[in-house]
Amino acid sequence: MTLPRVAFGANGAGDTRPNIVLIMVDDMGFSDIGCYGSEIATPNLDRLAAGGLRFTHFYNGARCCPTRASLLTGLYAHQAGVGHMVGDRSEQMGPGYQGYLNDSCVTIAEALRPGGYRTLMSGKWHVGERRPHWPLDRGFEKYFGLISGGSNYFKLDGNRQMARGNEPYKPPEEGFYMTDAFTDAAVEFIGKYGRGPEPPLSPGGSGRPRPKGQGPFFLYLAYTAPHWPLHAHPEDIAKYKGKYMMGWDELRAQRHERMIDMGLVDAKWPITPRDGRAPAWADAEHKEWFDMRMAVYAAQIERMDYGVGRVMAKLREVGAEQNTLVMFLSDNGGCAEEIKGNDPNVMPGGKDTFMSCGLPWANASNTPFRRYKHWVHEGGIATPFIAYWPAVIKANTMTQQAGHIIDVMATCLDVGGADYPETHDGRGITPLEGKSLLPIYRGRQRDGHEALFWEHEGNRAVLQGKWKLVSMHPGAWELFDIEADRTEVNDLAAKQPDKVRELAARYDQWAQRRGVSPWVRKKK
Repeated sequence: MTLPRVAFGANGAGDTRPNIVLIMVDDMGFSDIGCYGSEIATPNLDRLAAGGLRFTHFYNGARCCPTRASLLTGLYAHQAGVGHMVGDRSEQMGPGYQGYLNDSCVTIAEALRPGGYRTLMSGKWHVGERRPHWPLDRGFEKYFGLISGGSNYFKLDGNRQMARGNEPYKPPEEGFYMTDAFTDAAVEFIGKYGRGPEPPLSPGGSGRPRPKGQGPFFLYLAYTAPHWPLHAHPEDIAKYKGKYMMGWDELRAQRHERMIDMGLVDAKWPITPRDGRAPAWADAEHKEWFDMRMAVYAAQIERMDYGVGRVMAKLREVGAEQNTLVMFLSDNGGCAEEIKGNDPNVMPGGKDTFMSCGLPWANASNTPFRRYKHWVHEGGIATPFIAYWPAVIKANTMTQQAGHIIDVMATCLDVGGADYPETHDGRGITPLEGKSLLPIYRGRQRDGHEALFWEHEGNRAVLQGKWKLVSMHPGAWELFDIEADRTEVNDLAAKQPDKVRELAARYDQWAQRRGVSPWVRKKK
């Protein structure tokens, strides 16, 4: 497939194509940053939002590995081989569940690099645990980060892997913090590869070109924050200790009010009732412990935001900010997992603790939506999405046009003037599913998707126009009019059986063509 070229110059002398910085965080809910209604201090992300574009209807893949696979390839996760997580379930469920990126997809790095982009990555990989399935095997020139899933932030857990390039990396015993280390590497990469073109730039994106032979760069910065375990610097935690003694009920109400005022959610959508598994705050035991869990979580987000600020400062220092496209999102909704280390007799935050934020606070993270990471109700798949590109994007704008992680690859190729390949290293490549977001960035209405689809662990959904059909495994289909009821409170399935049958048939066709199998729990 050949995407339409855009007028940002050619490779080499006169190259004014933009740099691309793609930032993704881990397990962060829709309302967890300031510009999406949070009380957490995120001045750097707020600054990007004020200078750029916020999406109100952007969607991820409900869980870390599938989202990362789709983000990197522009395909639905099953098409890329990561229909679940990194464990190999292919014998049980088919090739869409092999647990690493397959040979029928290409990554953004593999597609951009032949056109002269430098391809750089810092952070969490989690789409292939063994060689030859690491970042440098999939088109990246430079890499530093965590090959595996979430880890202790102060030291490397015994069953986790970090790497610099293709070499194993062991963090120092003192002075290491995972979020800061990822930022350090990103800043280092920008310092080495991020020169020009120099400002000023016209609204069309032209400017003084880079030196001959120095192309633009693509940087993928994948933080593990704020994924559990709850680990943060003491000075960051201190800012939030006691702040959450208001409780989750009041926190949800305050965030919801701010989100309505910002225009992020419609006042006619009722906030969902508190999850029935969470007590009313007034009835909760161990309030100081609960307060501290949320305080550490907030501290993790603030430290991530500080890292984003350092990245932006480096772009300014090297003269690249005006013509760099920055995109920010989360890999899934807030996480309700209660893990083994959660002990109300121990306060979280230190490197020898291992706790999660838990369901009641996750319910607040996903304000005003239902459910969490794993599920494909809005609380599991709705993400903040900020796009910042001063040369092209109008400041302080917002769009209700729907976007999806499969669109990121198409967008990167579009702005980078690159083609999506039909073959790669002699192998046939699955046709691209995503569509470029560039028309939206330019303030236009784009020709969006006829429908969008989700499946994870048997949780299923299809979104077509205002209609969303969704099921929590192994339950029945629910039907919602998300224009009138995006918080999914009023199930219309019984009143609209024909619409349920129509969308269910669409889902079945999609699932069959994309290699989706009925969910089977792993055999022990």
